Amino acid sequence: MGVLLTPIIIKQSLTLEDLRGKRLAVDTNGELYQFLALIRLRDGSPLRDSHGRITSHLSGLFYRTTRLMTDYALELVFVFDGKPPSLKLEEIARRRSIKERYDAEHALAIEAGDLAKAYSKATMTSRLTRDMTDEARELLKLMGLPVIQAPSEGEAQASHMARQSSIWAAASKDYDCLLFGAPRLLRFLTISGKEFLPSKGAFRAITPELIEASALLGHYGLTREQLIDLAILIGTDFNDGVKGIGPKKALKLVTEFGSIDSMPTEIRESLGPRVQDIREIFLNPNVTDDYEIQFAAPDFDGVVRFLCDEREFSRERVTAALERTFSGKSRDESI
Repeated sequence: MGVLLTPIIIKQSLTLEDLRGKRLAVDTNGELYQFLALIRLRDGSPLRDSHGRITSHLSGLFYRTTRLMTDYALELVFVFDGKPPSLKLEEIARRRSIKERYDAEHALAIEAGDLAKAYSKATMTSRLTRDMTDEARELLKLMGLPVIQAPSEGEAQASHMARQSSIWAAASKDYDCLLFGAPRLLRFLTISGKEFLPSKGAFRAITPELIEASALLGHYGLTREQLIDLAILIGTDFNDGVKGIGPKKALKLVTEFGSIDSMPTEIRESLGPRVQDIREIFLNPNVTDDYEIQFAAPDFDGVVRFLCDEREFSRERVTAALERTFSGKSRDESI
């Protein structure tokens, strides 16, 4: 879920054409969750093959990736989550309980014949399993695209890579990348141009957003350390934050006091003893330099076998997407 910074964020709206040719480190787990949430039937059921295996994540990953590569020459490097920090386990448990509640509400909506409500509730029940991430890795490798395994948080690894000259920006919906030190964060890397809002049961128009960390920090006169303290006040994946403190109030507090350590006692006590541990997760995340960004030619037959023969995708659509994207290159040719 990440930290909520929207009310104070300084962003630049872009078109996909503005991104032509850029190399991006993609927060893949976050992207797969979005595909699982939104690529569904009218009643909210995910796409499945005849064996009952969910295929929504593979559909979104394949068709969106090939479109972005074909139409905008984007170079996409896919980063996968590793083991989460121990402080995140409580948040994971909370999310699991929320999904169970939405499962029940979805079932009631189906029983009542309210398909719109059923779809809305179903978008909140997505579960990304290890099998699904393994499938995504296999598909991307068959497509010849770089797959990077993060030791811990994917956003942290993508942000670390974005600080290297080989990557232009971290691509993620989560503002956490700014806390992890990404110099540039690209949000809403989407073809559809719309986002579903479950609370309203409706879609809203979206465009890609670029957030430059230096512009954001400079606008408010903050350091990265202060931005992290601001986020801790609001609440992160590793803590609940302080009740009644949102982004604007947190900004005011950090501007006035400089850090959580100097804030009133009641605020410090509300946050508990783990503030420094949370700071360390963001300032010194568990990342690796042991990776290689290498693009290869696609295994056409392998992709068709994986998607069409094994998971019953349309052979015509898959073949057309491959030919359009890779211009007939085979595995033994370089891109």
